[in-house]
Amino acid sequence: MEFHGVDAKTQFKRMRELAPEAYKAFLEFDAKAFKDGVIPGKTKELIALGIAPETTFVAMAMAAGAAWSHGGLALQCLQEHKR
Repeated sequence: MEFHGVDAKTQFKRMRELAPEAYKAFLEFDAKAFKDGVIPGKTKELIALGIAPETTFVAMAMAAGAAWSHGGLALQCLQEHKR
C-alpha cells in the first residue's frame, strides 16, 4: 500500500524494527480498543472516523508540529477524494 509516495508496508516494518516493544503495544492496544464489547467494533470504527477531523483540527490549533502539516495534508486528501 502506498500513501503519498510512501510504501506503508515498508514503513510499518521499519517502525517494528526500530521500536519493537512500542509497535507491539500499539497493535495490542488497537486490537483491544476496537474489539466487540458493549459497543460493536464496527461502531467504534465509525466513531473514530467521525471524530478524526475534529481531533485533527484540535491538534493543528495547538500547533502540534507534525499534526499541523500532516493534518492539513489529510484534510486536503479528503477534499480531493470527495470531488
